[in-house]
Amino acid sequence: MAAKKTITIEQIASANRRPAVQTHTLRGLKLDKLHRRSTLEDTPAIRGMITKVAHLVRIVEETK
Repeated sequence: MAAKKTITIEQIASANRRPAVQTHTLRGLKLDKLHRRSTLEDTPAIRGMITKVAHLVRIVEETK
């Protein structure tokens, strides 16, 4: 069985003074404070969440 793809993201900006939807999206990505990193399975749903808060996060690493 093939290994699952993963993606590591890091929060680079605060969620303060942002719409609640963006704050909830960050929590869904398991991010809550600056410079925290989260490794998640690389799925279309996760990619969509990253797109919604692209100005607050950066992709650190992608593995196949």
